[in-house]
Amino acid sequence: QVQLVESGGGLVQAGGSLRLSCAAAGRTLSSSNMAWFRQAPGKEREFVGVLRWSSGNTSYKDSVRGRFTISRDNAKNTVYLQMNSLKPEDTAVYYCALGPPYSINSTFVRAPGAYNYWGQGTQVTVSS
Repeated sequence: QVQLVESGGGLVQAGGSLRLSCAAAGRTLSSSNMAWFRQAPGKEREFVGVLRWSSGNTSYKDSVRGRFTISRDNAKNTVYLQMNSLKPEDTAVYYCALGPPYSINSTFVRAPGAYNYWGQGTQVTVSS
């Protein structure tokens, strides 16, 4: 049984920073992609970024590139989403997701269907 447990959400002012964590249990991640998605009220879940665990390579949504960084800790089986220069439009529930190691440059990895396992979500609220 694979479990993804997220933490680190909260309330922050615009321009501030937060770091989300997603700890994975139940399988090794060496042959996986780990992604972050977000969902704002009344909107569809959208791709934020993805990391290929084996290489550490990443790909991001255009609007967060340069502000958000995904990284991993192999020893802790944990992936992180460092979010800097936060904007009110970043407000959403953030989810981590685990799936097969498709090319991170493909459009498919930007779809929720590319992932088999999901965390419970953590709320991020950015005030103006």
